[in-house]
Amino acid sequence: MLKISIEKANLTDLPQLQKIASETFFETFSAENTDEDMQTYLARNFSTEKLILELNDQNSDIYFAVFEQKVIGYLKLNFRESQSHLQDHGAIQIERLYISKEYQNKNVGQFLLEKAIEIAKNADKAYVWLGVWTENLRAIKFYKRNNFSEFGNYIFMLGKDEQQDILMKLLLI
Repeated sequence: MLKISIEKANLTDLPQLQKIASETFFETFSAENTDEDMQTYLARNFSTEKLILELNDQNSDIYFAVFEQKVIGYLKLNFRESQSHLQDHGAIQIERLYISKEYQNKNVGQFLLEKAIEIAKNADKAYVWLGVWTENLRAIKFYKRNNFSEFGNYIFMLGKDEQQDILMKLLLI
């Protein structure tokens, strides 16, 4: 088992955040999407300006999974008005949970998920929720294995491609 630490990201971590966010999103979804849609999404969602806004958002937290001083994954949590779709003050949204390909299947994702659940429980939240692409069967299986259940869906735009995401939640109380 890897000795992983979890570190909260801040503005000084912007270059590391841009790198891990772009790399992991590309690794996860590039095979099933056009290069044009991928490049549009990466440029729009992981730009310096966008990530500075996210790091400065008082209703969002970003955590790095670090192994031997290298960022190998990350977790983005949203609270209150920063949540997409629901904005439920009784919940926390996991907006992103991504692990570098070479560190998948080494419990890094589980470690980050447990951090999210711990934060939600400590904040007395009723549940944790997230959206996952219907084609991301590996992620869906991971969340179901962790007792998340489906409760809805929504449209996610990847470039010009309209994709269906499943909403899933884990009840905490």
